[in-house]
Amino acid sequence: MAEPAGYPGAGNGEALGAGYPGDGNGEAPWTEVPGAGNGEAPWTEHPGAAADAEYGDGDYGSAEYGNGEYGNGQYGGADYGPAARAACVITVDGSYAARLARHGDSWFPERWTLDGPEPYAVPLPGRQPEEPGTEVHPMGDGRVLIRRFADGRHNFALLYPTGPETGELPLGAVECPDPGTLLRLLPPAPGGEKAYALAVGRRSSAVWLVAGGAFGPEHLAEIPGRCSGGVWLDGSGRMLALDREVGGRTKTIVVDLERGGEVSPLLQIADGSDDRLLLADPDSGLLLISSDAPSPGRPRLGWGVLGSTLPVRFPECLRVPDCGVTPFAIQPGQVLMPESCGVALRVDGPTGSWVGVWRPAARQVEHLPAPEGWLTGAGLWTGNGELLLPYATEGMPCGVVRWAATGSLSGEADDRRHPGSGEPGVGETGVGGVGPEDPDGGVDSASEPGPPEPVALRPVPLQQAPLGNLVTK
Repeated sequence: MAEPAGYPGAGNGEALGAGYPGDGNGEAPWTEVPGAGNGEAPWTEHPGAAADAEYGDGDYGSAEYGNGEYGNGQYGGADYGPAARAACVITVDGSYAARLARHGDSWFPERWTLDGPEPYAVPLPGRQPEEPGTEVHPMGDGRVLIRRFADGRHNFALLYPTGPETGELPLGAVECPDPGTLLRLLPPAPGGEKAYALAVGRRSSAVWLVAGGAFGPEHLAEIPGRCSGGVWLDGSGRMLALDREVGGRTKTIVVDLERGGEVSPLLQIADGSDDRLLLADPDSGLLLISSDAPSPGRPRLGWGVLGSTLPVRFPECLRVPDCGVTPFAIQPGQVLMPESCGVALRVDGPTGSWVGVWRPAARQVEHLPAPEGWLTGAGLWTGNGELLLPYATEGMPCGVVRWAATGSLSGEADDRRHPGSGEPGVGETGVGGVGPEDPDGGVDSASEPGPPEPVALRPVPLQQAPLGNLVTK
């Protein structure tokens, strides 16, 4: 149940904490990846040569995709997949980020400001160190939401700097009577004014508004089944996609937060498949999907378009032998051009983690070395195609690497009408639900459909699209 707390004025929050541990090297100049000025970032060969290794198998992503351990253990007492355990969380507009920083054996919240000429960090320590499972979440106004768990209660507060100390504005608590219930913060919502949490019980899941409401935490929706994930489908923070497990199968649903938590289906690629939504871009409608439809029991990474009648594609280039591949950022601003969106990938292999860059119109992934101290799994695209990767080292406690491609990524199809040639498609009829192919592995241009329709106001379940004998991209 929720136990709301009063909202004292922003200036009346209790001042807590002390100065920055180890003193403040807050402001740090921007740095660039080698060759960033011309987009010629060095390539690295991916480790492993097991040609038959399936996507998500091996030491990095064992068992089902998104459920394996990626080096950081269980986040906040529960495993919610690698996307939920990025080393820092960034607002949708890229203005702020927040993370738990470490000084010796102590953990403390830290806010990063990213929208100025140089990034800088502001420490927000409390009177005592935070627990490793504590969650932090940047708000659009620069404050940082924190979730602390103690005595069976999830306590929420907003942190903000007050000179050398930290101000703290309590927001209330959510109590989960069932000890088996797991609660975590959802990814930042568009606009940055509100923050949400997902509580997963034994038979149902609840969505909570934990910041931005009128009287503390507010219960918004109760959903039958165990849910995971969490992806925003629109720019207003109304449509939330969750991956729901019912009857041993996982399918993505959409929760309408403005209609009392009304639920509708989104991903239904095959009756017996596990389908999860990993990322979505509201501008272009691009969806990044994990599904075992093309290879039962072995999830693969695919892409589709929200509201389109085209089936999901599963490019072979997104299968990296002996590695787990997780998308973590999509280039915004590509309205009605999903194939042109840059997608940043976290690649976890036996020798470590690095960055991959891919576009749906390309036939291969460009592998880039991760900067030293990369906050693994964190990053964002700018509208003009720059990829920003935050990192922290002893000598540079707050830095951002910029990478920008000049022109097309290598391997991009010359004929934009055939961006996905040679890649298997999955539709209602199963694997290979595509139209006639030319001798070079492309799609017969005579039957090529027009450009994707504008993004629908309501998501279209992909299984219900008329996919039979339809040419796919």
